[in-house]
Amino acid sequence: MASATSLESLTFDNVWSRFPQDFFSRVSPTPWRDTRLLDISPAGAARLGLEVDDIDRERLTALMSGERLLDGMEPLAQKYTGHQFGTYNPALGDGRGLLLGEAMTSQGPIDLHLKGAGQTPYSRFGDGRAVLRSSIREYLAGEAMTGLKIPTTQALAVAVNGEKVMRERVEPGATLLRLAESHVRFGHFEWLYQQQRVEDLERLMRHVIDRHRSDLAQEEAPLEALFQDVVTRTAELVARWQAYGFVHAVMNTDNMSILGLTLDYGPYAFMDRFESNLTPNHTDASGRYAFDQQPGVALWNLTVLGQSLTPLIEVERLREILDSYEPTLQAAYAILMRGRLGLETEQEGDGELIDEWLRLLESSRADFHRSFRALSERDVVGGLSLSAEIESPELDSWLERYRRRLDQESRGDTERLAAMRRVNPLYILRTHLAQQVIEAAEEGDTRPLATFRELLSTPFVRRPGMEVWSEAPSASAPPVCLSCSS
Repeated sequence: MASATSLESLTFDNVWSRFPQDFFSRVSPTPWRDTRLLDISPAGAARLGLEVDDIDRERLTALMSGERLLDGMEPLAQKYTGHQFGTYNPALGDGRGLLLGEAMTSQGPIDLHLKGAGQTPYSRFGDGRAVLRSSIREYLAGEAMTGLKIPTTQALAVAVNGEKVMRERVEPGATLLRLAESHVRFGHFEWLYQQQRVEDLERLMRHVIDRHRSDLAQEEAPLEALFQDVVTRTAELVARWQAYGFVHAVMNTDNMSILGLTLDYGPYAFMDRFESNLTPNHTDASGRYAFDQQPGVALWNLTVLGQSLTPLIEVERLREILDSYEPTLQAAYAILMRGRLGLETEQEGDGELIDEWLRLLESSRADFHRSFRALSERDVVGGLSLSAEIESPELDSWLERYRRRLDQESRGDTERLAAMRRVNPLYILRTHLAQQVIEAAEEGDTRPLATFRELLSTPFVRRPGMEVWSEAPSASAPPVCLSCSS
């Protein structure tokens, strides 16, 4: 397929609009007044095969205001259900966003989804709008996750509007143009299972295979192969979350992607000080979705998905596939963590060394990311300590064990440290930095947004004069506490 040269040259094949009528509701965006484009993501543009300079800002603004769609778009709100905090909710669906169209690119199909597009039949009591605060947070999250090589949806652009929206306070309205290979969620399958629609359940499974996992069509049992693919990708996704200190905070099944993407950024956080039970969501009093619970929650969600597939796949086979989740996650996590510690080979005792490192970080209330980066930039083997980051009497004993472990590696220090700097980021999407960007944007200054977006897209590369963007919050800063409101 020829690459697009502009937004207007994108071609669309809107398969979802050809599903049965109750899979979606056709809804046109509710236009906003006085829309102003704030930033365009080069990485987001690349997903569409475009450069930022290829994009007509006036045309994009008209699209994001909901005033004028692109030729070939057929906006709709998807219907799905899901388990929210462990309880099944049958009344879910796209309540504040619309799937505008499915663009066909040289890299495959890409959904264009406008968040903040107005009310839909699934809005329940919501206004269907989005606010600038949450839109900037999601925009930056896509950049940060892409920079860290964590599978994710990603926004092409974010815009502010001239209307105000009431949440906990009155806030500027906004829209976000989100891109994803697909917006199919675990909750789509739950809905069809609960409705006992076996033919449609199989149709949706085969749609995912045909559209996104065509290699699985050649398998002896393609539906089983797809479920195995979902389990594997979800395990590897969560391993990356855990390795980089990311807390999703709302791991409801309707927020789980069938393609193993990080989906629906609400009260998420990258941790500052290492806290194994961190939960930034102020409504999660029980800690159901805390950092250390994420691996187990993902398995629970996969089990719910598996239950939804029982009309199509034998229960024993589903159990066998689910049993592969834990070893897949552990293997992926071990590789990532060894890489962050500069360990190229696998040796007995590595798991204990990693666990001791994390316990040391937690007991000393050390900053998670700065501590890893310090290991990458200091000659630990030569005896230089991490005392600037970690204040603990246990540090020296851990460093001694770490030095002995490094002696078993064949790489020299220079090569090892360079490799560590390629996986230990300097620039992390910290909540307090995101808040600074939001406050500046609310005052009309978008320069911090563009700067932070650029740094997050290449988080491992040091940029002179950008030290403020790698700073941890002050020791006296209150704990992160975020709202689900968007």
